[in-house]
Amino acid sequence: MAKQKENKTNAMRILEGMGIDFVHMTYECDTFVDGIQVADMLGIPHDKVYKTLVTVGSSKNYFVFVIPIEEELDLKAAARSVGEKSVEMLPVKEINRVTGYVRGGCTAVGMKKPYVTRIHSAAEKLPCIIVSGGRIGSQLELSPIDLARAANAEFADVVKH
Repeated sequence: MAKQKENKTNAMRILEGMGIDFVHMTYECDTFVDGIQVADMLGIPHDKVYKTLVTVGSSKNYFVFVIPIEEELDLKAAARSVGEKSVEMLPVKEINRVTGYVRGGCTAVGMKKPYVTRIHSAAEKLPCIIVSGGRIGSQLELSPIDLARAANAEFADVVKH
């Protein structure tokens, strides 16, 4: 019997190409579930799991924010962190066109184009975080420093307090 080849995502190929260590986790899912449901399915503490949000600025440029799943993006702080007057959430129907990923499978690594990316500053203190692997049913555990390197991201305080 032939060994089944792992179906790698663009994000996984990029991380491997950069020599970045990660752990790939999968879960069964056919439709969008939020990060809290994913963490619960995998039995992972919520503070370790981060979601990827895409916004559009007043300049019409796109910006990516990676924040803890239980937190809410502070749009004013997010805009300040990227030098914009304002940002707003990208409509769900535009996620695939802009990023190349689907809702629930969006990750900061390997989008269609490189976008300015910020990871919430709390991640910097953690040895590892878990983010989407680039498709629904796939999660990646890696160092936040390595994620920042792979996504060309900076750390910033971008959640509501």
